[in-house]
Amino acid sequence: MIEGHDIICFSNDWDGDPLSKKHIMTRLARKNRVLWVNSIGNRRPTLSLHDLRRVWKKVGDSARGSRSGDSNITVYSPLVLPFYGSRAARWFSRRQLRSGLLRVCRRLKFRDVITWTFAPSSADVAGTLGEEIVLYHCVDEFSEFDGVDRDALLEMERRLLAKAHLVVVSSSHLYESKSRHNPETHLVTHGVDTEHFRRACDPGTVVPEEVARLPRPVVGFFGLIAHWVDLRLIRQLATARPEWSFVLIGKTAADCGGLNRLANVHLLGRRMYSDLPSYCKGFDAAIVPFEVNDLTLAANPLKLREYLAAGLPVVSSALPEAGKFSRLVRIARTHDEFLRHLDAVMAEGRTGPRLEVSRSMEPESWDEKVEALSGLVNEALRARTRLRPSYGDGGAKLSDLADGSSLYAH
Repeated sequence: MIEGHDIICFSNDWDGDPLSKKHIMTRLARKNRVLWVNSIGNRRPTLSLHDLRRVWKKVGDSARGSRSGDSNITVYSPLVLPFYGSRAARWFSRRQLRSGLLRVCRRLKFRDVITWTFAPSSADVAGTLGEEIVLYHCVDEFSEFDGVDRDALLEMERRLLAKAHLVVVSSSHLYESKSRHNPETHLVTHGVDTEHFRRACDPGTVVPEEVARLPRPVVGFFGLIAHWVDLRLIRQLATARPEWSFVLIGKTAADCGGLNRLANVHLLGRRMYSDLPSYCKGFDAAIVPFEVNDLTLAANPLKLREYLAAGLPVVSSALPEAGKFSRLVRIARTHDEFLRHLDAVMAEGRTGPRLEVSRSMEPESWDEKVEALSGLVNEALRARTRLRPSYGDGGAKLSDLADGSSLYAH
């Protein structure tokens, strides 16, 4: 693992569910310091109650400044305007974000900085902070999400790809897309906290009552229920097998009215990450029921590895990354095929968590992935060192930059 570095990480909100970003940074923070920059947003805010509450929370978080998030991690909540089609809004956000980051970095006495960004919207400031290197870690095709300014986001991402010393992607589809813009693009797929989810195989783990009391078999899903989840598929499955129970765990960001009316579909809402293994223990099978489109073709769902680490049989939509686990995962190309696969799982009787399935995921651990990432970072740092005799010192150091200075290239 790399060590002794100060990392500026542009990511999602620290208090959200632990996605790939948090798994990676919490491990790096064992031997490095991390400044976690809460989401600067990709999507245009609307006047919905949800968005207004989110804006209000961001204003409050920004007013409180930086705070401790975890050991060696400081969380900073900037106030930016995610209107990327507006030159005025981007000028304001760039100055606010950059000056705020420089102040926090100087207070923390950051040096030997690596900018490790998961956000295309960081393009205006990444590379202007006196970094040793800029790493763009791309885990989604962000321009395909609902509600984003697609053209503006693509333009920012292309500039970020051009300035990044290293690009890491989490799927083969993303590799094909991003490597066209930067030859230093490398594929490192997601990992999984195997030991955490293996608790589903532990006889001492207690299944929550809200699942334990349901008629069996229980087909389970956890994750954000958003526009990429195939709700028509879930409705068809539940209607075809009314004697089964379908459990959906996660925040709902889509219209689930058609599911709410089905007695055998149970929308439980968000549950703590720490409790997910106990819910998995109550599942007979798990599903990845995604629409197949430009967004999901590039996706590498964390839940797929988490289901397998819990030892569960899995049926998934035909996503390229799911296909890489075809030995363990049944792949369905149609709604009818999805149902046939679930019927086969139940008929075979190899349902629920199995330890041998969980053990097969040990090479996919987050610790292994962070070691692979560290090797790429070390090589990028060495490459920068080799270039310096010819090209100077690699740019201004963070300690030399004033709040008002600008290295931003328009």
